[in-house]
Amino acid sequence: MANFTLEDLAKIIAARASESASSSYTRKLLDAGIEKCVKKLGEEATETVIAATAGTKEQVVAESSDLLYHLLVVLKARGVDISEVYAELEKRTAQSGLDEKAGRNK
Repeated sequence: MANFTLEDLAKIIAARASESASSSYTRKLLDAGIEKCVKKLGEEATETVIAATAGTKEQVVAESSDLLYHLLVVLKARGVDISEVYAELEKRTAQSGLDEKAGRNK
């Protein structure tokens, strides 16, 4: 599954969003509202930070996977397509981060 992408995950989330909340954790999160979705995202971000600081490589991988899933659920809840995030990243990487930050200070 080395070719699995964030687009693949976004498609799975979109499919599960149309399922019943009794059979889909994704649908259950979305039904609970954006506040629940972002709370879970925050929890997973904290767990990822803890794993990265003091955990094993396997824990970092597991928590990062949870974090990416919950980020994509939040994007779904807000109606943001992953392609929009990619477009923003592409825009930001057109110049170095240092040049971009220096331009803001002028």
